[in-house]
Amino acid sequence: MTLSGLRSRLAHAFAVEPEGGTLPAEEEALLDRLADAVARRGMASPAGLFLDASAPLGFLGAQALHFLRPFTTALFSAEEVDRLAAILERRGGVSRLARKIEEASRPPARTA
Repeated sequence: MTLSGLRSRLAHAFAVEPEGGTLPAEEEALLDRLADAVARRGMASPAGLFLDASAPLGFLGAQALHFLRPFTTALFSAEEVDRLAAILERRGGVSRLARKIEEASRPPARTA
């Protein structure tokens, strides 16, 4: 095997998907619903702090969500739990959720 052949085989071995891509409408709606639930309970600040601190561990959090699936299905359907775990596994998923919670906790803009 030549060096160029090895390079071509390993070109995408450590590739990471870019952060900030668009999500399907169902996933955006799921994140909005979760963010609204957190904001309604007055937990936006602690949730934002926790998510920002644990952002590098998003994949592990998604795996924990799979583990806790029997308990989380009281709030969400099994399909929604799987979708949420898939979002958190992606690069930027945790920060996207933190932004949604921050947006949901802002007071509505006053009209002049």
